[in-house]
Amino acid sequence: MPVRVRFAPSPTGYLHIGGARTALYSYLFAKRHKGQFILRVEDTDLERSKKEFEDSQIADLNWLGLIHDEGPDKPGDVGPYRQSERLDIYKKYSAELVEKGAAYPCFCTNAQLDIKKEKLAEAGKAPHYDGTCRNISQEESSKRIADGEEHTIRFTVPDHPFDFKDHVRGNVGWPIDMVGDFVIMRSNGMPTYNYCCTVDDWLMKITHVIRAEDHLNNTLRQLMIYEALGAEIPEFAHVSLLIGKDRQKLSKRHGATSVSQYQKEHYLPEALLNYLCLLGWSHPEEKDVFNIEDIVDIFDLDRFSKSPAMFDVDKLNYINGQYLRAMSIETLVLKFAEVCSSESPFHKQTPEWKNIFAELIKDKIQNFIEVREKVDEIFTSDIYLNDETKEILSWDSTKLIQEYLASELDGFDKPFISEDLIGDWMNHIKSEMKIKGKHLFMGMRVVLTGKAHGPDLKKVARLTPPGIIAQRISKLSLYEGH
Repeated sequence: MPVRVRFAPSPTGYLHIGGARTALYSYLFAKRHKGQFILRVEDTDLERSKKEFEDSQIADLNWLGLIHDEGPDKPGDVGPYRQSERLDIYKKYSAELVEKGAAYPCFCTNAQLDIKKEKLAEAGKAPHYDGTCRNISQEESSKRIADGEEHTIRFTVPDHPFDFKDHVRGNVGWPIDMVGDFVIMRSNGMPTYNYCCTVDDWLMKITHVIRAEDHLNNTLRQLMIYEALGAEIPEFAHVSLLIGKDRQKLSKRHGATSVSQYQKEHYLPEALLNYLCLLGWSHPEEKDVFNIEDIVDIFDLDRFSKSPAMFDVDKLNYINGQYLRAMSIETLVLKFAEVCSSESPFHKQTPEWKNIFAELIKDKIQNFIEVREKVDEIFTSDIYLNDETKEILSWDSTKLIQEYLASELDGFDKPFISEDLIGDWMNHIKSEMKIKGKHLFMGMRVVLTGKAHGPDLKKVARLTPPGIIAQRISKLSLYEGH
């Protein structure tokens, strides 16, 4: 049977990082086995589901390069691919389950169910349904339904244990009394998650279900429904949960959790995929940086870890930086232009300037969004005061360097200061003014750039307009101790 794997998000919000990881694993497994990657929209929560979220999630998947073979926008033979458009299917099979005695109408009201739960809680028992409506005759049920009495359809839990072999968790089993009879169709005619999910996976011929560990308990109910339907059961892989550095489940308090946020922050989709792949799965050669398409042939469900995977944005930044530095200068310049605002002085510079700038900072940044700050640093006359710059400004030698460079720039009419000219100034200060070593290099850097540290001094000075440098030099005398 051809491999068919699905990703089934609910359009109640933006695509979560955890969901993107599940989609990635499903995509890789499908490609590894030359199978199909299916997108199904689980939108039975009519109140919270929105088309804008569906569109956003599909756009995020496309941005990541996780292109589905079938879905709402790419119909195949097993559609529709939105659960809200499959209600007749769910009603049909729930009726068949009732007909064969695997389910039954339940007329218990919410108030009655609450009383039952309270009594069970007082007795220290699990809140399982007590089967009040299980033995109502078909004739009575039909009459009450015909009379318009509100009801749900409840699944009859078999009296035998269930177990299965998970690709990540190994053998998983549950005792007979783990759950009571559970609802599969609500009184408003909408299916419950475990029921419609099972019916869909069966009818869509899904062979493998890859999802997060917190779905493990859902599997018990789904196995029961598969058995009652006489359906073939797919293989399961329940991957580890994502946690923050505090070892709690990843949430908004840990920072950005949606794919769209990382896109807005100008992360590279290839880098984000690379990092997500490592959150619970390990490369057989223990590589940290790799192209996703290159691992299709080696992706294996048996290389998953059972332990929770910690989402570390520092590690993501490191991987993003590796991808960034592997780009050509021409590509970097184009990316920089995308990131910088329309008012940024970056756009007014010559191609030569942009190439020098890209070469200069590519090893200093991990994310394209940092480019904005790097451009601003060049085109501002501010002095970055901290303890180190204050100390350098207090040196007598720095005062002499300032006076010398001020005189050199007085009346300077060239568009930029060449690297050769910077070298000439350094040689003069060294030979004529007898300033050497750190007093020369650190003094020159603070006077020219306003900072104690940074990229290659000659190159950054070459990029800085002479007028900006002159303004910095004139500001130095305003600082105490200089």
